[in-house]
Amino acid sequence: MTHSAATAAILKAKEAKGLTWEEIAAEVGGHPVWVTSVLLGQNSMDAATAAKVTALLGLDDEIAKALQSCPTKGSLDATVPVDPLVYRFHEITQVYGTTMKEIIHEMFGDGIMSAIDFEIDIQRREDPKGDRVVVTFDGKFLPYRKW
Repeated sequence: MTHSAATAAILKAKEAKGLTWEEIAAEVGGHPVWVTSVLLGQNSMDAATAAKVTALLGLDDEIAKALQSCPTKGSLDATVPVDPLVYRFHEITQVYGTTMKEIIHEMFGDGIMSAIDFEIDIQRREDPKGDRVVVTFDGKFLPYRKW
């Protein structure tokens, strides 16, 4: 079974059961962002966690196997994303990417932030002028090797 077919079945079962990503993550014992990324086909999980997900959603072993296989990362086309929310993240890197790069290099030196040894958290913060979306990227700094 392909990751895209598994994702389609997962989304259908999630909707039918009326579950949120947070509820699914709590049931299977993982962070909501990580669990969601696996269920959308961007990461993989171990057999025990895949079994919990499929039992919760009433899905079969083929889905569990797909959840354990290594996916091809990156689900977006190479063109600029058109979904307004996803586009905003593209826009953020277009506007602030070089600024983030400069500040990270000033703080750490020449290197990158890992997207492998990495966590992301998304929170809602109430604000009288309109609630705020708080996104935290937490990646290990990887200096460029010199030889």
